[in-house]
Amino acid sequence: MFNAMIVEKGEDGKTHAAVQQIGEDRLPAGEVTVAVEYSTVNYKDGLCIGPGGGLVRHYPHVPGIDFAGTVAASDDDRYKAGDKVVLTGWRVGEAHWGGYAQKARVKADWLVPLPDGLTTRQAMAVGTAGFTAMLAVMALQDHGIKAGPVLVTGASGGVGSVATAILAHLGHKVAAVTGRPESADYLTELGATEIVARDELAETIKKPLEAERWGGCVDAVGGTMLARVLGQMEYGASVAAVGLAGGAGLPATVIPFLLRGVNLLGIDSVMQPYDNRLRAWQRIATDLPMDKLEAMVSTATLSDLPKLGADILKGQVRGRVVVDVNA
Repeated sequence: MFNAMIVEKGEDGKTHAAVQQIGEDRLPAGEVTVAVEYSTVNYKDGLCIGPGGGLVRHYPHVPGIDFAGTVAASDDDRYKAGDKVVLTGWRVGEAHWGGYAQKARVKADWLVPLPDGLTTRQAMAVGTAGFTAMLAVMALQDHGIKAGPVLVTGASGGVGSVATAILAHLGHKVAAVTGRPESADYLTELGATEIVARDELAETIKKPLEAERWGGCVDAVGGTMLARVLGQMEYGASVAAVGLAGGAGLPATVIPFLLRGVNLLGIDSVMQPYDNRLRAWQRIATDLPMDKLEAMVSTATLSDLPKLGADILKGQVRGRVVVDVNA
C-alpha cells in the first residue's frame, strides 16, 4: 500500500481531494512503474485537484502533471530498476494518473533519464514550468536574440522565474514584468536588471507599432499584454508564447510581423519529441544556476495540495513548489 492524492467526484458533480492509501493493482496500465520521490504544483494541477477544468475525463483521479523518481519495475529494455527518471507532459496527471502518489505506472516513451548533475528534487524544482521555460529560451536562441533586454512576462510565476534565471545566467539583460511590487527583490536576485510594472503593458493602444524596446520575450500571459509587446519588439526579434494567464484572445494586428519581421513562437511542452526533451533537460543541467533555483523553491507535502491547488489558480503561488510525496 502507498499514499496517493485521490480526487473523487460525487453524484452532485462536486469534487473532493484527499490523501488515501491504495495498492499497485489500482495503477493504470504502463510498461514502467516508478517510485515517485518528488512532484510539483502547476496551474494545470490546480485545475485537476479542483473541478478538473475540462482536463480530467475519469474519476477517481490522481493529479500531478510531472514527477521524478526511481524505476521500481520495467517491462521495457530502455529502463531497469534503479534508474532515475523524469516525466513531464503527455497528459499525465490529466487523462492518465500522475505524480501525486508514491508510485506511478506510465508508458516508457513518456520518460526521460535524469540528466547527470541533477537530483530528483532539483528536477522537480525545475518541473514542467522550468522545462517549458528552457524550451522557450532555446526557441529564442534558435531564432536569434537581439541586442535589447529580453522581456519576461508573468516573471514571478514558475515559468517566468526559471526563464529569468536562465537568461540572466546566459548573459542577457532581463526585464521582468510583474503585478506584485513585493516581488521586485526576488526577481532582482534571480538576475533581472529591470522591473516592469504589469500596468505598463496591460492596456491596448491604437498604434500597431511603438518604439523598439525588447530583443526577445518569454510571454506567459498572452491576451492584451502579448498584443502590446508585439508592437515593442526590435526588428527581427522573437516572442516565445508559453501561457495565457491574461486570456486566450490576441487583440493584435499583423503589422509587427510584416513591417518588423517579428516572430511569434508557440511553445508546447506536452507533446515535445523525445530528442528535444533530452536536449532541454541537458541544457537545464548546465544553464540553470542551482543556487538561483533553490532561491525560488518551497516544499510541500501531499496533504498540502488541495490548498496549493486553489492558491495557484488565484495567482498566489510564487516561484516553484516541490512536492515531497514521501513526507
